[in-house]
Amino acid sequence: MVQRLRLARFSVCLMFFFALSRGWSGSLATQEGPVNPKIVQQKEAFMVVSISGRTSNAKEMTGEGIIGMFWARLFQEKMLSQIREKADGNVVAVYTDYASDHNGEYTYILGARVKSADNVPPGMVAKTIPAGKYAVFTTEQGPAYQVVPRAWQKINSLPKAATGGNRLYQADYEIYDERARDPQNSVVDVYVGIR
Repeated sequence: MVQRLRLARFSVCLMFFFALSRGWSGSLATQEGPVNPKIVQQKEAFMVVSISGRTSNAKEMTGEGIIGMFWARLFQEKMLSQIREKADGNVVAVYTDYASDHNGEYTYILGARVKSADNVPPGMVAKTIPAGKYAVFTTEQGPAYQVVPRAWQKINSLPKAATGGNRLYQADYEIYDERARDPQNSVVDVYVGIR
């Protein structure tokens, strides 16, 4: 079961990488995506141990980005099994250290939430995701390589007030839980930091 989940997620990352490397554009923006986020107050910060690199949305659209490659590495190199003291079985994708806003560069982190970052494997980093207020957008159900980028397009095109507060551009993240087990019928929660 776990192996099948890993293979399914690996196929998602390959399809996501394929979509990006083929110059995936905003053609999905007209389809329905997330609206009306749920506002949550995340009371405690948490740690993610992961691989990390700088990118931008512009780079990702040209096929020179890192997101697809990171997903491939995560499963090909069995990186999740190298992370100790995982808090749960979810995969977490984090967007942080924004240069400006969604148009600038940011650090992309892909890994798992951990109870402790005492033993970070070589080649990985530990990053604290701050406590605070988040707007939670839930994607529609469908192929992850389509619904997640579509959700971000919708989020990035919303007026400031529509997210429940101004975006902080400090840390945003996606949770790939049991609902993302089937890569063709995934549902993903996107957490956007707001004031």
